[in-house]
Amino acid sequence: MARRKFKGFRALARSLGIVVALAVAIPLLLTPVYLVVNPVSVPMLSRLVTGRPMERQWRNIGEISDRLKAAVILSEDGQFCRHWGVDMAALRDEVERFMAGEEARGASTITMQVARNLFLWNSPSVVRKALEVPLALYIDLVLPKRRIMEIYLNIAEWGPQGQFGIAAGAARAFGIAPQNLDWRTATLLVTALPNPLLRQPGHPSAGMVRIASIIERRARQYGDRAECVGEGGPLAL
Repeated sequence: MARRKFKGFRALARSLGIVVALAVAIPLLLTPVYLVVNPVSVPMLSRLVTGRPMERQWRNIGEISDRLKAAVILSEDGQFCRHWGVDMAALRDEVERFMAGEEARGASTITMQVARNLFLWNSPSVVRKALEVPLALYIDLVLPKRRIMEIYLNIAEWGPQGQFGIAAGAARAFGIAPQNLDWRTATLLVTALPNPLLRQPGHPSAGMVRIASIIERRARQYGDRAECVGEGGPLAL
């Protein structure tokens, strides 16, 4: 009986070891590939596998409004051009809040969101957050900031019916191409990112309009913080 239990434990440990090895190997191997190959996210794959609608039209970063890029950075991750994938100060504050039993605020950088969407799952958990950190550091090491932003803007969920990427999001909300976004449309699209299933930038609430105006002011004032995603110079704001 004891021998049988030991064999069962060994089989379980071997299976867990294979799962862990795959979980480590897949990001290590795929991240360099994404220098030249346009990735598909886990949520996108989930919709495809389950037969739900999924729309994504890839756009090169040069075909996307600089106003949107600046608005995304100033709204989602103001230190994007300065950190190495993880905002350590924000992460430290988040850990302290967690240890004190306080409500979490997130502390996810754009790179951490890319790591989650490409390799992890969406349900919030301490385990997922712990995995996001080394993945984000590795992604930032391998991929240039401009490529990370390009991937982010093309895999972010931007609509309630499987619209992924800024091209699909801008078309659904305003019927325009992403290079033609003005400040109003760009910032309203950004306000939808925290909850694209409920927030509709094409029919914004008063709260969304107010937040969009705040994002615009920040982006206009601190647009130089987004220069790392420009094409060799300042963004055209």
